[in-house]
Amino acid sequence: MPTAATYAQTATQRVHMGRPAAEAVAEEAGQTGAQRVFLMASRSLRENTDEIERIQQALGERFAGLYDGMPPHGPRGAVLEAAALAREAGADLLVSVGGGSITDATKVLAVCLTHGIREHADFDAYRMQVDASGQISMPEFSPPEVPVVCVPTTLSGGEFNPLSGVTDEREKLKQGYTQRDMVPVAVVLDPAITVHTPQWLWLSTGVRAVDHAMETLGSFLSNPFCDDMASCALRNLQEGLQRVHARPDDLDARLSCQIGAWQSMLPIVAGIPMGISHATGHALGGTFDVPHGHTSCVMAPFALAFNQSVNGERQQRISAALGKPDEPASKLADELIRNLGMPRSLTEVGITEADLPKLADAVMHDIWARTNPRDIEHADQAREFLRTAL
Repeated sequence: MPTAATYAQTATQRVHMGRPAAEAVAEEAGQTGAQRVFLMASRSLRENTDEIERIQQALGERFAGLYDGMPPHGPRGAVLEAAALAREAGADLLVSVGGGSITDATKVLAVCLTHGIREHADFDAYRMQVDASGQISMPEFSPPEVPVVCVPTTLSGGEFNPLSGVTDEREKLKQGYTQRDMVPVAVVLDPAITVHTPQWLWLSTGVRAVDHAMETLGSFLSNPFCDDMASCALRNLQEGLQRVHARPDDLDARLSCQIGAWQSMLPIVAGIPMGISHATGHALGGTFDVPHGHTSCVMAPFALAFNQSVNGERQQRISAALGKPDEPASKLADELIRNLGMPRSLTEVGITEADLPKLADAVMHDIWARTNPRDIEHADQAREFLRTAL
């Protein structure tokens, strides 16, 4: 009997590929009937390029305001600042232009506008939680009323995912928010705007997308469609990242990376859970402020090696997609990441042995710690895994 599976679509209606961001954003504003467009923009893009100014000019009188102060990992306080400005502007369309933190913060910002989130504690009623037994609770709430358009400048892929991460800076934990309609109405994949993204950031978030695909292929809960998407994503990302590493101005390679990141996110959107690499990545980002992409550069090969004893047969799909079916997936992932010049240990991103208890505790609060192929049921097991990555 074939494997039975159901793929649930999100509410994203359009993906523009290879079009200038300003042109596509202006078109989306017209299509949605927006009159008060609020931008969530990368400060470096605004200060060092004319990309944000181009978008403002293309919007004309529809442009209503801008926030460019979002720190990495989207702390609650910054989301509240942006929400206050968007309310004051009377925003009827939100547009994010930047990396994963800006993307996720914009999606949560839309929830803030709809549900009147104005104080730090107001977020708690909407965030996902994991109890001591590993049970995940997902609060139900009505969808955001203000539509979102995303122009990603990195490869994390969150623009395709209803699940969004925002950091509780008081608890130092990155927490998840999800609702089916917490996705943009449209995504703009403009490779030209990404040439301004620092090379380390582009490549490291590309490895984050690689990690999406590898944890899909390692999961016992995947299905043939998601396996094929993940395999295709790995092929696009491996080739595209290597080409951009050699020639940063290769726009075709950049678009291949963007398409690969999109493909890598489809299984997550379909409900395929990630594992210990992603759980550790969220903890490293929210608790220790490690850059989002670097977390997968460090953890992905160690996670593959840790899980190999239980899902080795599924990992052969990873090796095949990376072009060497007879070699261990952890070795091939390590080689790809090292050849891109990325960090490969917790020590290289500032984590010491003394940090492991705190890191392990944060890992166990993540929704994906308990969906790893190899069981991790308590913090001691997480700490032993983390020690392999020092």
